Amino acid sequence: MSFFGVSGMYYSGESLQQHRIVLAEDSNLFAAMVSKRFKELLDIDVIVCKDYDEVTFAIENASFPATLAISNINLPGAENGEALSYLVDMSIPTIVFTGTFQESTRESILAKDIVDYIIKDSVFAVDMLVESVCRFLTNHRHHVMIVDDSPTARALLTSQLKRFNFRVSTADCGATALELLKRHSDIGLVITDYNMPDIDGFELTRRIRGAYGPHQLRIIGVSSSTNRLLSARFLKAGGNDFIMRPFVNEEFYCRVNQNLDTLTKIRTLGSQMALSA
Repeated sequence: MSFFGVSGMYYSGESLQQHRIVLAEDSNLFAAMVSKRFKELLDIDVIVCKDYDEVTFAIENASFPATLAISNINLPGAENGEALSYLVDMSIPTIVFTGTFQESTRESILAKDIVDYIIKDSVFAVDMLVESVCRFLTNHRHHVMIVDDSPTARALLTSQLKRFNFRVSTADCGATALELLKRHSDIGLVITDYNMPDIDGFELTRRIRGAYGPHQLRIIGVSSSTNRLLSARFLKAGGNDFIMRPFVNEEFYCRVNQNLDTLTKIRTLGSQMALSA
């Protein structure tokens, strides 16, 4: 079934049952709720593991590898987060689903390069978990281009976006970015730095907007400058959003999602209008 997620994601309703999802959760209530919701919305039968031994068995004795794992931080037999560490060490993309969360908890789990975390603190928690999984399973459809003259900055953003399962291209200057846009018509989001040697972020944004409308791609400007007017200048040049460095991981991912969600809705509306014309 198609649906709009809690944060605005649109899911068209195609089956994702080919994906193998392992759920490490010792609560019978949450395991049942998650299993039911995943079947209803995504047509996925999750593999429920109630303790550490069941997790290792499900991973190591499967006929084909897990696409994604959902894990509580603490499980019977793994009271100090060993299950989460195991999943990460096995290179299984993992979403943390936990009821215990503090600032120190956040720092420790983000250091493990998890995909996302969902806190069991609201009636929407399970639906937010479904949405997070759905995003990961479908993000490969989105092609994102990073434009930055700093190799370190490009590598950092590339790593972060690939962790979320996006397809990523990079450009070290504005001229290269414009060439990549000509060659890759499926690029839906451009994330561009402001300070670059050949074409600055404002001029690049203006040139992109001269050839591609907001219904074709979105543009997010980034900068480590303390000049608060940069955001206004990016938006005036045709950008859709602006983020200051250093990023908060969760904010960065939300901004990327929101822009791609908007683009998807615009394209969907355009297709519906074309069919009804």
